[in-house]
Amino acid sequence: MDIITTVIYIILFIIMMVFVFSIGMLRKYMPKREVLLVLFVAFLIGSIGGAFFLDPIYDELPAVASVVEKNIPNNEETLYLDLSSSIDTDSLRENLSSTNGFKSFDETSVSIPMWSFNPEEKDYFESIVGNIDSHYKHYNVTSDRINIELEDNYTSSEALKSFSDWFKLVYGETISYAQIQAVLVVDSSSLDDFEHILLNKGIVASKIEGPVQDTVNTTNSSMLSNFEFTLICGGVGVVVALIGIYFDSVVPAYRRFRKFIGKRRKR
Repeated sequence: MDIITTVIYIILFIIMMVFVFSIGMLRKYMPKREVLLVLFVAFLIGSIGGAFFLDPIYDELPAVASVVEKNIPNNEETLYLDLSSSIDTDSLRENLSSTNGFKSFDETSVSIPMWSFNPEEKDYFESIVGNIDSHYKHYNVTSDRINIELEDNYTSSEALKSFSDWFKLVYGETISYAQIQAVLVVDSSSLDDFEHILLNKGIVASKIEGPVQDTVNTTNSSMLSNFEFTLICGGVGVVVALIGIYFDSVVPAYRRFRKFIGKRRKR
């Protein structure tokens, strides 16, 4: 949300509170039994104003809180990406590396979905996958998937080609799909730019680590729910109405208090 919209929303909420205050000041022209009605209307107006005008601003607090972290030099964010094998990772790497704030982009592993293995097939793949390519750093075989961790400077396309060639040779079929895990490290100040680039390619980070994300997570965990925040705004409306109701008696009392304090100081 931009600053102008934020200011407009706050002003509109203040106008609603002025209206509530005015209703409260009309209390002396109403029967005493109407006080509860005035307070109920004040709560309703405060809740509606909070839900429509303040709640969108309140939802932006995590983003606002992260601004400081984004502007601290040398802060870095680590984005964990799950990519489809249909994505041209070389083109993606080139696009990311040419963006200001880029630190590194590493393809760490590939995950190849298979069929549901029986025990014999699972044992076979566990014994043979390590012999397919010496650049497979580690691997593990689940009941229906093969996960391969890659050595440094060894790309997912190379790993998938070696496995696909072996699979076609043995089974006469090709691998149609695989998932690539990658890690992108960027300057915290450029996080929004990289998220925008990834989103344009249909990619959303599965996890983000770093000072900006830590601040966002901490702020989110300490925030009230939208319902609770709306109730508090309703309570503010009630308080403003009460001030309006008792304004005629509060102001003279305040003036007497200031006069009393002034006399004590003179002594």
